[in-house]
Amino acid sequence: MTRPSNDDLALGRAYTGEGITVYYDIHRCLHVANCIRGLPEVFDTAKRPWIQPANAGAQAVAAVVRTCPTGALHYVLDTQEAEMPQEPTTVKPSKDGPLMVAGNLVIDTPAGEKREVRAALCRCGQSAHKPFCDNTHKKVGWTSDAGDQSG
Repeated sequence: MTRPSNDDLALGRAYTGEGITVYYDIHRCLHVANCIRGLPEVFDTAKRPWIQPANAGAQAVAAVVRTCPTGALHYVLDTQEAEMPQEPTTVKPSKDGPLMVAGNLVIDTPAGEKREVRAALCRCGQSAHKPFCDNTHKKVGWTSDAGDQSG
């Protein structure tokens, strides 16, 4: 199994703390807020910068970043390889929203293939950042099919 490398996951703005760098891709953030609830001393939208990985241990920061279902947040530890994908890969449709995918992913994007471990994929077809969801489904009033029991 080929897994993502540090270069694959090191996309977005970098925030560095002791032993860890956190990367944030604003275009993929759906404001689920697992990060804010998980480590408010590190992820605080009232502060600048809003991500301060030096305020907690590297392993604690990494654990919270792994709860980001959209892949807007990633990390690279100074002492280890890239984040390991979960096994088995899962695909969960969210009610009136994207497909939440986690695992050893290869996603075809306009910029070419992208290796990933977590992603929220557009189902409405209106995202400006396809194949990733950008919450446009809320603006256009898109809803899941009646047979979709997810959520």
